Amino acid sequence: MRRWAGGLWGARARLRWVHLVLGGALLMPYFLLAEVVVGVAAGGVNALASLPLTLVSYLACLPLIAVTGLFGLVRPLSATAVRVMTGVPGERLADGPARSWGARWRAAAWWTLHLGTGAVVSGVSLAVPPLGVALIVTPFSGAVRAAVGEAGWLGAEAQGYVSPFAGAGVLAALAALCAAAGALLARLAPVLLGPTAADRLAAAEERAADLAVRNRLARELHDAVGHALSAVTLQAGAARRVLDRDPEFVREALAAIEETTRRTVGELDAVLGLLRDGDPARADAMPAPTLAGDLDGLLARTRAGGTALTAEQDPGPAGNWSQLPAITSREAYRIVQEGLSNALRHGTGPVALLIRAHPSDGHRELEITMTNPSAAPGPAAREDGPRRTTGGRGLRGAAERAALLGGRVEAGPHGDGWRLRAVLPLGGALAGPAADTGNPASPLPPPGRPPAALPAPARRSHPGAGR
Repeated sequence: MRRWAGGLWGARARLRWVHLVLGGALLMPYFLLAEVVVGVAAGGVNALASLPLTLVSYLACLPLIAVTGLFGLVRPLSATAVRVMTGVPGERLADGPARSWGARWRAAAWWTLHLGTGAVVSGVSLAVPPLGVALIVTPFSGAVRAAVGEAGWLGAEAQGYVSPFAGAGVLAALAALCAAAGALLARLAPVLLGPTAADRLAAAEERAADLAVRNRLARELHDAVGHALSAVTLQAGAARRVLDRDPEFVREALAAIEETTRRTVGELDAVLGLLRDGDPARADAMPAPTLAGDLDGLLARTRAGGTALTAEQDPGPAGNWSQLPAITSREAYRIVQEGLSNALRHGTGPVALLIRAHPSDGHRELEITMTNPSAAPGPAAREDGPRRTTGGRGLRGAAERAALLGGRVEAGPHGDGWRLRAVLPLGGALAGPAADTGNPASPLPPPGRPPAALPAPARRSHPGAGR
């Protein structure tokens, strides 16, 4: 009994009744326009004064409602109202404007059904309650009893004991009608306002894009902060060991620590700002270090911690890294940064770095190779074609960066040490014909020894300053 009463008078039933009344209110402009047209067509009479003409006006306004229901904003507005007022779960309703004509027609059908049913419920809600109340109070009011008798609703002999029950029955029937109409619309809402295949695809693409942005921000955060912590730890440890006998080196190390932390705080603030704002469009505009503008500083800060680092750079005919596409320059910098972080954390000796742009199989590519002795035998790489990344988040992030550009990363034990090799396609990104860039890729030098000299003048050598 309580469940039955809740279905008729509960909070959900009342909200659904308000939803229907709202539909009836939205129908009124259409109805008034149709009433004027029907009245003129009937010879200039008032259509509201005639029940048949009123019904004709009601039917005539339904096509107008259907036409306006084809507008794209009708579906999101209707879905929001349904979600808030009828108890239909939000995941069963579509978000955003209709993307196809099929979805538009379903939204138009819902719009027509909502307004048409709402008008009937609104009219009944206005007319029935006065009747029900009058029947209930008939035995207690002579004036009301006389009015009921004149209207012929009940016989004189039934007015004293039947009319209260009749009035209660009329009100209960009104509640049942409203509850049934609200339940019907709630059942039909997912059918007419639910997501289509195009909506599901668009939602999946949006989620994938958001996940890609968050993964990129996570990589940026890991690479920037992880490298900074490794470099600062190494620099601080080296400065502590020579504090008394080499003040000049200590000053250099402290300056490098200051510069590293200042840059990292800026990058951390930018990433956290994007995560807080939740605006994926701003991720591509986030400033990031590149080979052209920041590689030399990265190498200098690494050497300031006492790491013996030999770097060979061969940009090809362009003579500098500024001719690289911005995204390639940015991702290549992060790959180098991650390789240096691994070398600082896990290596025991000098680091040899080779970065060059050269032709390969008719295409131009950027090759990054880094070797260093390992503190212990590295984990075996997967036998999945070439030996590939099998490490922590940093190496996975480097592989993801390369894969986004159509390249690859291979990392694993090499001889007595560790090798990281990344290849990024360039296409025609660098100036000059591909055939002019010289020799094919040379084999990787033994760990701990710098690569063989590259042809001048394209090479820029940065000898290490190990301590």
